[in-house]
Formats: sequence, structure tokens, C-alpha cells
Amino acid sequence: MKLYIATNNANKVGELENMLKKNLPDIQVRGAKKFGGMPDVEESAVTFEGNALLKAHALHRIIDKDYWTLSDDSGLVVDALNGNPGIYSARFAGSNATDDENRLKLLKAMQGIPYAMRQARFICVLALLGPNNQEHVFSGTCEGSIALEERGSDGFGYDPVFIPEGHKNTFGILSADLKNRISHRANAFKQLVAFLSQQK
Repeated sequence: MKLYIATNNANKVGELENMLKKNLPDIQVRGAKKFGGMPDVEESAVTFEGNALLKAHALHRIIDKDYWTLSDDSGLVVDALNGNPGIYSARFAGSNATDDENRLKLLKAMQGIPYAMRQARFICVLALLGPNNQEHVFSGTCEGSIALEERGSDGFGYDPVFIPEGHKNTFGILSADLKNRISHRANAFKQLVAFLSQQK
């Protein structure tokens, strides 16, 4: 099975490939760069699912239709910020914002909010398109809270400020192996793997 990930983000492709290969060793995983990179996609949907499907269809239109296309839309939902940054997580500090800028804006927005009120969760929605353009959607969450300051330098995105429930350290400190077992993406992937295992 050949599966193309609808992203130009090498970190995301690597993370998804590692998670898939552990369960489906024969799968071939590639990023959108194989086809010249992701087409421009206006993420105009108001839900994670809607934006994931927009990206999956954008890549699927330009690849060999016998292949599978996978996209994800994920983000951080913070209760004290009325669900923000939500679907705008990657561009919270602007359309071309870096991870550092997004985290800085988040921590500034959270200033003065006590630790007991810093609940948050990562949400991941995976959209899978098959050879006949059939759509399959899988979703996962990871509950936690926002740290008072950045801690750790591993991972990417909001990892250094997110403390998963039941742990004392952020995803920026916790091992990649642990993250890949408990993260929102891992929870969505369990459902994806179960589905793909039946397609062999």
C-alpha cells in the first residue's frame, strides 16, 4: 500500500511514518513533495474535520488515483481562551507565524490565569481518501493543561507548553516514544491503523 501525507512539514511526515510503520511495516509512506509539494489550500472550514478533508482532496487530485491520501488537521483547544487557538493553531500569531511566535502569543494570552484554570487539549482529525475517493475520518484527543512557561525543546508546535494529563512535564521534555503512545495523533492513529489493517 502506498500512502501520501498531505503536508510539506517534514516533521509531521516523519512522525506519522514512524507511527504507521510500527503497525504496518509494509506500507510505503511519502510526503506531498513527491508530487511537487502541497497545492495551496485555503483552510476555510470551521472544523478540524472540514479542513482535514480540504487538504486530503487537494493532494488526491494530483496523485495517482490508485494511492491513498492522508491528511490531518490538529490543534490546541484552551478552555480559558474560549477554545482558541483551535483551528487557527498553526497561524495563531499570523499567517506566517513560527512555532516560537505562536507559543509566545499563547503564553501572553494566558498570563494571570491560575494553573487550576489552564485546562487544554490537543485534537487531531485524520482524513483518509481511498482509491475510489471514498472518505474516512478518525479523531483523537489528548487532555492536559498549559504550562506557566516553556519547558523543554523536543517536539514541535505547542509541545513545550503542553502538559498531558497524568504527567508533570511537557511534551517538550517527555520522550517521543511516550508522546507517540498518548498523544491526540496517536489516539486517532489507533483507529486509522485498525482500518488500514483490514485493507490489505
